[in-house]
Amino acid sequence: MQNRFRKSRTGPGSRPVVRKRVSALRSVILVGFMGAGKTTVGQALSRRLGLPFEDLDDRIEQRERKTIKQIFRDSGEAEFRRAESAALQELLSELGSVTRVVALGGGAFVQAGNAALIGEAKVHSVFLDAPVEELLRRCEEEPVERPMRRDPKQFRELYETRRQSYMKAMVRIETGGKDVETVAAEVAWSLGLE
Repeated sequence: MQNRFRKSRTGPGSRPVVRKRVSALRSVILVGFMGAGKTTVGQALSRRLGLPFEDLDDRIEQRERKTIKQIFRDSGEAEFRRAESAALQELLSELGSVTRVVALGGGAFVQAGNAALIGEAKVHSVFLDAPVEELLRRCEEEPVERPMRRDPKQFRELYETRRQSYMKAMVRIETGGKDVETVAAEVAWSLGLE
């Protein structure tokens, strides 16, 4: 697994800025823009907490028997969002019996219906954030083609539009300039899980 973050400049004992602290062990849903590290941090957090990890995009691909790229190409964004919402509803219905760490795609939490479902499910929602220039750099370094990644100007505009929705998550964690394990530790601490 490739570490997509630079070494942390955060010293021992430092803590992230959080909006509120919670303590009950519930499932954790990571939200944020492309390149925020939702999958990478989610995997590290799941190891740290001893919980299973799931990327919602993987579930979508299994349900639809197509890659995300194929769904966008063949059916468009509206069909992808329908499939995404159906997969999220299915996943949330399972979270009552199995606690896990979940990474959502960049647009999932932005959809009002999805955000409402997540709020009703009483799971921890965590916004992984970073400066837009760093998010763009991370995405450009990845070999994976992202359907919603366009030119840098459109990338920045989409980030600014979506960020308002991401800020509705229970907790915001800054990932810029930090390594994956530091971010995972900050998520766990901010939720009162460590």
